[in-house]
Amino acid sequence: MTPDIRIVLIQTSHPGNIGSAARAMKTMGLSQLYLVNPLDFPHPKALEMASGADDIVNQAIVVNDLAHAIGDCTFVAGTSARARTIPWPMQSPRELAESIYKTPQKVALLFGREQSGLSNEELQRCHVHTQIPANPDYSSLNLASAVQVLAYELRVASLAQLPITPAWDYPPATVEAMENFYQHLESVMVATTFLNPKVPRQLMTRLRRLFNRAQPDSMEINILRGILASVANALRSAEK
Repeated sequence: MTPDIRIVLIQTSHPGNIGSAARAMKTMGLSQLYLVNPLDFPHPKALEMASGADDIVNQAIVVNDLAHAIGDCTFVAGTSARARTIPWPMQSPRELAESIYKTPQKVALLFGREQSGLSNEELQRCHVHTQIPANPDYSSLNLASAVQVLAYELRVASLAQLPITPAWDYPPATVEAMENFYQHLESVMVATTFLNPKVPRQLMTRLRRLFNRAQPDSMEINILRGILASVANALRSAEK
């Protein structure tokens, strides 16, 4: 069993970068390209820069928001070039590739806008962040180069034939299931007054980090949502 890997480009501004990213993917055996709100696509420049990877460009799946690009995935990694206020689990590209091949699942690798990268909200949807260890005095990598580096590490990991972890009894929870859980959790915490929506601080961000790090399976999420439902039912009974 091998991982199901997709490359997700968010709001790419230059169509040539889409083509160059597709070329980088194809040279390393990747074929699934998702585009979230590209600013100028389809475009002849994308096919020109693809240089033989036209099939990947033509088959790219265009969606309106990130949720539609990663909703059915069970593991999401985001590229980040700078430190964040609340630190997130971080892996080097090599560590990330090796971990993906040790436990194959449906994976999305997120790449942000050429000028500003991924937003904080987008990064909070990731299980881990990855950062290419470039020259600190000149760390500016273009989009296709960043895709090439991660695609290369994935190729190396696939050729290494790393041992596969035995199948878990239940599959990992999808991103969509996790988002539904977070909404449920937040509503219950507000109802119990544990969370003040007027002064939320960073509570939900830290809880997202906690559960993304734990990476619960589908049964565990069902159990957690059952607990939340029982709390909500108890609150309604108390009000009556």
